[in-house]
Amino acid sequence: MTWKQVFTSSVGKKLVMGFTGIFLILFLIVHVGLNACIWAGDNGEMFNKAAHFMGATVVPRVLEIGLFAGFFLHIIQGYMLAAQNKAKRPVGYAVNYGNRGSKWYSRSMGILGSLILLFLIMHVYHFWTPSRLGGIGNVHELAAVEYNGREYHNLFLEMKMVFESPVVVILYIVACISLAYHLAHGFQSAFRTIGVHNKRYNMMLTALGNGFAIIVPLAFAMMPVSFYLGWV
Repeated sequence: MTWKQVFTSSVGKKLVMGFTGIFLILFLIVHVGLNACIWAGDNGEMFNKAAHFMGATVVPRVLEIGLFAGFFLHIIQGYMLAAQNKAKRPVGYAVNYGNRGSKWYSRSMGILGSLILLFLIMHVYHFWTPSRLGGIGNVHELAAVEYNGREYHNLFLEMKMVFESPVVVILYIVACISLAYHLAHGFQSAFRTIGVHNKRYNMMLTALGNGFAIIVPLAFAMMPVSFYLGWV
């Protein structure tokens, strides 16, 4: 398969979706682990130090470029595959089997992905732009906090301020629900695409995928809820 075919053929697009999907799953593990530091009970010190490490160290910054590339490829290829499948069958099946044929969320990956894309734009606006670019539009510059004579961005305080709004909290929860359903299908689909598909592994991947699709989005959803209710 040539490089052109990787990005233009149906099989190539699915491989790109699979590999970028696994890469983004790994990112979610790191991201949820870092953000879980908000519950350390130290008024954000561990979280701010961890966020500083990710933003100031060379390797994470290089990986950040790969992350944006991964998101871009995953989103573009996903839309291209959806359009390609739609073009092949402009008229739906005469009989609608509903969930007997496939789960509704596996048939709605485009919608779920679009909701997650809108959330990503909001999330980048709230946290990435002020920490990397100093704020855009109505996003103010981050406050500073000092630990052991060293200054850090106070992202913990930023999270507190952002999640004071019940509207923002609700939007984040809706995004996490969308992520959960997206992962419920995408986790297993990504591994099947790269060839991990036999009876021995299917049950394990199904259990692991369902657990991941519940635990990770639930942890993310509990973060804005925790700030809004004053649990942290």
